[in-house]
Amino acid sequence: MEEGKRQKQVAAVLQEEMNDIFRKLGLNMFQGGMISISSVKITPDLLEARIYLSLFQVKDATEVMKMIEDRAWEIKKQLASKVKHQLRRIPVLQFYQDDTLDHVFKMEELFKKINPK
Repeated sequence: MEEGKRQKQVAAVLQEEMNDIFRKLGLNMFQGGMISISSVKITPDLLEARIYLSLFQVKDATEVMKMIEDRAWEIKKQLASKVKHQLRRIPVLQFYQDDTLDHVFKMEELFKKINPK
């Protein structure tokens, strides 16, 4: 099912605000690695937001995801203060690891093995 216009608008606002919140809370750097929000998907009723995190050169991804889950209430509180005039209800935040970058690196390695130069 395709996302509606309002879903896309809310997702864009949430992604922008979440990036700002991660910077302010110091969550964008962890163990010498970088964490960024690759995308935000929101349900049609706008009550649930899936936030996909891209982890770059992070040693322990599960530890990072646990740390973010532990601070989810703080992140949601910051988000609520920023978007309270744009949304009636603040969506439930769910964090997922976006592993598309890992797949890209694996595919590049496979291509190098197939076609060495």
